[in-house]
Amino acid sequence: MSFKAVSREVGGVTVIDMVGRITLGEGGDLLRELIEEKMRSGRKKIIMNLAEINYIDSTGLGELVSVYRQMKTQGGELKLLNLNKKVSDLLQITKLYAVFDIHNDEAQAVASFRP
Repeated sequence: MSFKAVSREVGGVTVIDMVGRITLGEGGDLLRELIEEKMRSGRKKIIMNLAEINYIDSTGLGELVSVYRQMKTQGGELKLLNLNKKVSDLLQITKLYAVFDIHNDEAQAVASFRP
């Protein structure tokens, strides 16, 4: 399944619902382009909903870290939402679970942004 993403606004926060795989040549490039476009349009609070992401390879993981760093350096915040077991385990193994702000409830994730 290829990568697809749809964004929506919830309480001043951009929520990006993603489906598919974040991999080399598939979701990674599209993910980066989407985040860059959101940043250019002034969106500084972004939640990536990974509930329907079924696979992330090392390149995809690198893209997640890259967009996270890009958001931070430009004064934005990026949070992850609804990790499935595979993605959660991957972030645990790579020690990235401590880097990202991860939530299981969308309302809580939206409320967690500083004003």
